[in-house]
Amino acid sequence: MHKETPPIPDMHAIVGSHDIVFLTLDTLRYDVAQALYEAGELPVLGRFLAPGGWERRHSPATFTYAAHQAFFAGFLPTPATPGRHPRLFASAFAGSETTSPHTYAFEQADLPAALAARGYRTICIGGVGFFNKQTALGCVLPSLFQESHWSAGMGVASRHSTQKQVALAIARLADGAQRTFLFINVAALHTPNRAYLPGCRADNLDSHAAALRYVDGALAPLFAACAARAPTFAIVCSDHGSAYGEDGYRGHRVAHDSVWNVPYAHFFIAPDTPSKESPP
Repeated sequence: MHKETPPIPDMHAIVGSHDIVFLTLDTLRYDVAQALYEAGELPVLGRFLAPGGWERRHSPATFTYAAHQAFFAGFLPTPATPGRHPRLFASAFAGSETTSPHTYAFEQADLPAALAARGYRTICIGGVGFFNKQTALGCVLPSLFQESHWSAGMGVASRHSTQKQVALAIARLADGAQRTFLFINVAALHTPNRAYLPGCRADNLDSHAAALRYVDGALAPLFAACAARAPTFAIVCSDHGSAYGEDGYRGHRVAHDSVWNVPYAHFFIAPDTPSKESPP
C-alpha cells in the first residue's frame, strides 16, 4: 500500500502574509539525507521535518539548470507515489491537472516574477556555476530575481560556502521589512565535497554525508533569523541526486534512481517558535 501524500497548505493564505524561503540543497541524495535524519545527525533540519523524516520525491530533471527552470515554473519535486499531486505554485496554463484550489496559480511565467507582482522583494543567493553570473548561461536563473548574489566564496570550491551564503542572507533579510522571497542554492553537497571528511581523497557517499552535516549546522542562524523576522514558509529540497558508482554511474545528468530520488520538506517557521507550525 502506498503512503498517502499529505494535503498541501492553502497557499493563497500564505502568499502575502509570510516570507517565503526556498533552499535547494544541490545534489543531495534522498538515501543519504534520510539516513542522517534517522541517525539523529541533522539536529537543525530535523526539528522541522515531519515525523519519519524527509519525504521522498522525484525531481523533474537530472541536473541543476533544468530542475530549477521547472521549480521556478511551479514544478517542485513530485511525491514518489502514484497519483495527481496538487502543487504549491503553478504558472497558469490550460489543462493543468495538478492545480488545486489550494495552489497559488499565477499568470507570470515564473514564481519570482509572480511574487514580485504581489509586492515581494525577491533575492537569489547562488551557489553552483549556473548561478555565478560569469557567463550568459550563468545569468539566466539569477536574472529571474530583483536581486542576485554570487561569489567564489559561496561556490562549490569553498569549504565554508554555506556559512557565507547564510551570513549574506541574514544581512539581506535585515535590510527592510518588506515581504521577501529568499532563494538559496546551497553548493556544499556538490562535488568536490571531500574536504568535509578529513583524509578523504575522492568524493564518496561518506563525504557527501559529511557535507550535509556541515550544511545542517550552518543553516541554524538562518532559521533563527527567519523566526525573529516574520512568519515564514520554507521549502527545502534537492534538485537532483548524484551517483557514486552505482551500476557503473558517477555524477548526475543520468536517469538513475540515485539521481531521480530527492529529499523534500516544507514547513512553517513562526516568529515565537522555531519549529513546525501551522499558518495563523
